[in-house]
Amino acid sequence: MSPIVKLLAQRIALSLLLLLLISAVIFAGTIVLPGDVAQSILGQSATPEALANLRAELGVNDPPVERYFSWLFGAIQGDLGTALTSGQDIAEALSNRFWNTLFLAFWAAVVAVPLAIFLGLLAVRYKDRWPDKLISAVTLASISIPEFLIGYVLMYFIAVKLRWFPSVAMINDSMSLLDKLSAIALPVAVLTLVVLAHMMRMTRAAILNVMQSAYIETAELKGLNAFQVIFRHAFPNAIAPIVNVVMLNLAYLVVGVVVIEVVFVYPGMGQYLVDHVSKRDVPVVQACGLIFAAVYIGLNMIADIVAILSNPRLRHPK
Repeated sequence: MSPIVKLLAQRIALSLLLLLLISAVIFAGTIVLPGDVAQSILGQSATPEALANLRAELGVNDPPVERYFSWLFGAIQGDLGTALTSGQDIAEALSNRFWNTLFLAFWAAVVAVPLAIFLGLLAVRYKDRWPDKLISAVTLASISIPEFLIGYVLMYFIAVKLRWFPSVAMINDSMSLLDKLSAIALPVAVLTLVVLAHMMRMTRAAILNVMQSAYIETAELKGLNAFQVIFRHAFPNAIAPIVNVVMLNLAYLVVGVVVIEVVFVYPGMGQYLVDHVSKRDVPVVQACGLIFAAVYIGLNMIADIVAILSNPRLRHPK
């Protein structure tokens, strides 16, 4: 087996093992959640006999290990179970919401990734001068402020005062693409501000590290201007760490949208998860947690594979 195939197989196997361990952690976490789904369904006035009958009907009295493996084997086969509070199939309920979350994360990435790379390159070009200092100050300030606070500030000034975009990001299948983009403009802006600083700083650091190489000095001695040196020589050789940080932030855009979806009442997986956590609907919490974990691990695995393919030292570790 060639070294690169062995490395790729190891990364995939480790990712699957990590997903299995996370599934156990998610299940254990849902078991210790305070509250009772039967009490949530029947209300505070329910009798002990009614609560006991409903718990038996829902299967929450079964041994935890038996419930875990039953849930795990079902999830492997694509059966995420049934919501205890509504009786609705979870996979069916999550299908549209999952695509809504991906839709929001996709447009945030379309804005954030090119902007972060451009600002990183600009900061390198004007290193230690006022453009570099201004870009670093603004991006670090944005990442230091809680995302929900940024969301409420933008909502107040842009949606309430200026009335440029709606304050509630509601979308449906009957809307045109332009209407959907208008509806998600504010959450996309918040997500962009949240992930921009990390990607920009890593892009800047990776290119500055490459700029210390001997071939960069040779390119400068050949008479190439600063932009040509950065774009033609430094940036291509710094692509591996940049791809890694971009993938990590893409994973955050999918997994970390929970707060933003709640703030803007966006019909995605995050909103669905929070609604059912309050109802103590354990199967829904488990399904959402497993999907979020799978997306995060999958994108990190892609980042590892890209790093291996783009770096000869990783392709040939000996």
